[in-house]
Amino acid sequence: MNKDKLSSLSIFFPAYNEEGNIATTLIDARNAAVEVADTYEIVVVDDGSTDRTAEVVKELQKFDSNIHLVSHKTNRGYGASVKTGLKACKMDWIFFTDSDGQFHYDELHKFVTASRKADLIIGYRKKRMDPFHRVFVAQVLLKVWNFFLFGLTVRDVDCAYKLFTKEVRDSIKLETESAITVTEFIVKAKSKGFKIVELPVTHYSRKFGHQTGGNWRVIARAARESFVLREKINHV
Repeated sequence: MNKDKLSSLSIFFPAYNEEGNIATTLIDARNAAVEVADTYEIVVVDDGSTDRTAEVVKELQKFDSNIHLVSHKTNRGYGASVKTGLKACKMDWIFFTDSDGQFHYDELHKFVTASRKADLIIGYRKKRMDPFHRVFVAQVLLKVWNFFLFGLTVRDVDCAYKLFTKEVRDSIKLETESAITVTEFIVKAKSKGFKIVELPVTHYSRKFGHQTGGNWRVIARAARESFVLREKINHV
């Protein structure tokens, strides 16, 4: 094993109607995986897409057997896709990002370097390239909300650029299935005493497709599940 590489790495990302982005994302993921890991797999969770997202993934599988497709029959949302992706990963290290091209893989090597001293490396966006209302919700309301409910003080809990050990994944049972699911993962990892490091990453504008995270129904569901999660944590 090369000491500058991870022994093995799973890269996974949810995808919902990402036909315009998925091929580039997969190719970039593969190139990065070869650079930072001795063995790798790439898991795409197709969350009930109605476009050609799954078909594009299947075409690329013909050229790389390390690419795996897991499909939801219907759209179940981001939290459910994260849970499915986590469950599907088999390697010693797991890297989680998005499929929309707003994060690039050229900063993954920094996270690999940090993995020598941490169990969980969390990215935070140096400058978030999203509409104002999404930035406000994430940088102001969500931070206050997470601190009030869970005492969580990480800079950017929902930044989809995270590297962690399989041990972290295996130690956590996720109960939520909404936009709060990633927060639950971080809260429980912290409560179990895993070493967490935060690193800055670059965030890019979306080129194709549409965002769904700013939907107020999504936010309302996450808020409801936050209170349920807090009650369960307080009774453990």
